[in-house]
Amino acid sequence: MVQTAMQILEEPGKMQELAISLRAEGKRVALVSTSGALHSGHSRLIEAARESADVVILSAIVNSIEFGPNEDYQRYPRNSSGDAEFCERAGVDILFRPPLKDLYPEGYSFSVSENSISNGLCGVSRPHYFRGVCTLHTVLFNLIHPHVLVQGMRDPQKCAVLRKLVAEMYYQVEIKVIETVREESGLSCNSRNAYLNEFQNKDATTLYKALLEGKRLADTGITNVDRILAEVTHHISQARRLRVIYVAAVDPDTMEPVRSQIAPGKTLVMAAIWCDEVRLIDNILI
Repeated sequence: MVQTAMQILEEPGKMQELAISLRAEGKRVALVSTSGALHSGHSRLIEAARESADVVILSAIVNSIEFGPNEDYQRYPRNSSGDAEFCERAGVDILFRPPLKDLYPEGYSFSVSENSISNGLCGVSRPHYFRGVCTLHTVLFNLIHPHVLVQGMRDPQKCAVLRKLVAEMYYQVEIKVIETVREESGLSCNSRNAYLNEFQNKDATTLYKALLEGKRLADTGITNVDRILAEVTHHISQARRLRVIYVAAVDPDTMEPVRSQIAPGKTLVMAAIWCDEVRLIDNILI
């Protein structure tokens, strides 16, 4: 597709009308769903979307229903003008950024929940999160009708939940998952990294280093889950500002816990931490 000037749409109805016309023209549509505050990790998602489709649509929505009452919705990083410039440079065709009052109008009373994969891990400490994710993506799928949804492996539980949503609600959407993009320090690219000061950022890099230690053990032939998770937890605890929320070994598709022995190359070690007051997640396949 020849790149033309990027369109910015804010009205859900106009987004739906355009999406229907693109389908009628036989265009293959890729959606990159984001919370805005775009960074280099999103660049890779946009590249993958461009490789997969004729038209790339990026949604930039800080989705209030993903946030619990004591979470960071009000201060979550926002950069509306910067996001538009970012998308233009990255080759996005359509930036969709509706006001929440239009996406969820007054009297809106529906929600979509997944009650298996989302129960553990991040679902324990963030009980609103996956219901918000499923509700938003149901709305986006109905408005945009994408052929492909591009996601990052930084949040594998979200990817697994969305795969289940697509399968069980019969959406004809391919889920394309891209490897985690990292900063030079190894810290996974994440909009919340903007919260970190120099000292917090240094401690936060310990998370990925700890996961690498778990992989190093597995690569030496150690398959005992408790031994590997203990090693990862120990390394995280060496950083003064870090507190463990969870460290777990799971099946990457079902998010079911691996109880005793890892299956080499098929076990995902996931971790969530607090770095002072900033919540971060990461994972590694071992």
